[in-house]
Amino acid sequence: MICALARRCARPSRSLALSLLFPAVPAAFGQTAPPADPAPDSAVTRRDVPQAPSPASELIFEGFASYGHYKIFASGSGSFVYATGVEYDRHSWGKMAGARTDYAGELLLVFLKEGDNPDIWGTPQNEGHYHIVPGLGIYPIGVRWIWFDGRRVMPYVSAKGGIVGFTEKAMSAKGTYENFSLHSSLGVKVRLTGPWDLRVDLFSDYHFSDAFIVPVNPGLDVMNANIGLVYHLGGRNAAR
Repeated sequence: MICALARRCARPSRSLALSLLFPAVPAAFGQTAPPADPAPDSAVTRRDVPQAPSPASELIFEGFASYGHYKIFASGSGSFVYATGVEYDRHSWGKMAGARTDYAGELLLVFLKEGDNPDIWGTPQNEGHYHIVPGLGIYPIGVRWIWFDGRRVMPYVSAKGGIVGFTEKAMSAKGTYENFSLHSSLGVKVRLTGPWDLRVDLFSDYHFSDAFIVPVNPGLDVMNANIGLVYHLGGRNAAR
């Protein structure tokens, strides 16, 4: 009788133990994570941020030859300057007086046709006799204003400053190898086909001198004609 009573009392205990055990089984083997929220529709929620267009920029493959000289900032005379190089222009400063305002920089291979036997001020003593003095000009500071941008004919004015170094003392034995230099221009760009333009400048001024780093300033001011072939970086449709 006692055994029967013990068995009867054990049944609820087993039922209670099983009821407590089975809910714990999933926890013992790890519960399944709740499903993640569905990915939002990218076509609806994605916001495409437009990229700013690249500023208009161009390379000018140029050459110029001087055809006269005058005395403004330098005392030399009787010599000529020829040069070839590349200019870089980039639309950087909006507009001024209705003109697109660009940064301008230039690199020139310069050939000074110097009169023989110059005095200390740069005036040749042997008229009609010359020798060539090669040099390199670097002009990192410059600005260009161009009107009627994108039209068939576009007038412009530019000014660039830097230094030019020669293989010998320029214009005088009392001068210097390195000189300060200024290249200013007044001309027009003519629109061609594709990404190309033609630049024509018949009234360009080229100056170099030592700015009295030494006791004399035997530099040169010359007027020259400048012709350039303009290539628009990024094509004709680049932002302006």
